[in-house]
Amino acid sequence: MKPREIILRPLITEKTTVMQERENTVCFEVNRRANKIQVRKAVEELFDVRVTEVNIVNRKGKPMMRYGRVVAHRPATRKAYVTLAPGSKTLEFFEGI
Repeated sequence: MKPREIILRPLITEKTTVMQERENTVCFEVNRRANKIQVRKAVEELFDVRVTEVNIVNRKGKPMMRYGRVVAHRPATRKAYVTLAPGSKTLEFFEGI
C-alpha cells in the first residue's frame, strides 16, 4: 500500500490536541488492513519526522437507529496514535487558518 492509502486523515479532537501538546502524540484514521510497521513508515515518509511508538485501536461501527429499529451500522474504523521522537518537528494541520 502507498502511504496516502494507509493514512486516511488526521483526527483533530480536544483529546488529541492535548496529547499533541503534552506527549507529542498525533492521531490518524488509518486503513483497516494497515499494521503498525506500515503506519510508522507512512508517517515518517509523508511528514518527514521520526516515530518512536505506534498504538492502534479498532473502533467498532455503531448501529444506526431509525424509528426504534436498527437499520444499518456505521463502518468500523481504525485509529493510530503515533508518538513522535523528542526534538522532531510538530505537525501543524491548520497552519494557514
